[in-house]
Amino acid sequence: MLLSKYKKKIHSLFNRKKKNAGRNNTGRITVFHQGSGHKQLYRYINFKDFFTKAIVLNIEYDPNRSANIAKICSINSNKIKKYFYILAPQGLKIFDIITSTKITQNIENNQKQKGSFYYLNEFNVGDYIYNIEIIPNKGAQLVRSAGVFAQILQKNISYTTISLPSGEHRLISNKCKACFGNVSNENYENIIIKKAGRSRWLNKRPSVRGVAMNPIDHPNGGNTSGGRQSKTPWARLTKGISTRSLKKTNKLIIKPYKNK
Repeated sequence: MLLSKYKKKIHSLFNRKKKNAGRNNTGRITVFHQGSGHKQLYRYINFKDFFTKAIVLNIEYDPNRSANIAKICSINSNKIKKYFYILAPQGLKIFDIITSTKITQNIENNQKQKGSFYYLNEFNVGDYIYNIEIIPNKGAQLVRSAGVFAQILQKNISYTTISLPSGEHRLISNKCKACFGNVSNENYENIIIKKAGRSRWLNKRPSVRGVAMNPIDHPNGGNTSGGRQSKTPWARLTKGISTRSLKKTNKLIIKPYKNK
């Protein structure tokens, strides 16, 4: 997918992105290995369907995420133009039409437009989707990284069974929406950083192993022989402890991702 070379900046779609180098309001570092990095502006992404029909104007790079984004323009009944950013799917081209209405006549012919929003009950078994909602009208929360996709496995009256990229099988309400296709920039996983300076451009500072520190600085410090489980600087175990909280949505998980 080629990115657009000439693009007009629409200031309402951008916002200043403040950097704190991992520090909280008291100045203490709470997120390690962050700092410096190139200046970035945040792009507002439309994870809901605020439009009925729109045309693709540009396909652009977004420094805040791994996937590419597409600028679209919609015209309402009052002939007022509105611009949005959406996650660009693979194969999307400039001047393509994006919709977010129900499929009527095209659902039988499987002529769905890539990047358009549809309800889950309008997809067929085996379709690839991304940008999936968990709660109706809340906005997409699942399958948003570069090159990933989910697949429709089964459908019933109220729920749709979806296979997520992690291997997890989950039930999601048919009232939720998703986009048709795969997320763009599928070669993102093949990028090689090559030098330390590029990591600094990406706001990543060097990390030091705990075993390379002194005993006073880290529980694993001292570089002594003998086994010990890896721990955080606060002596909590880093492996083997479940960090995922039990939520009510867990009852909708048919197959956990660990059984992939």
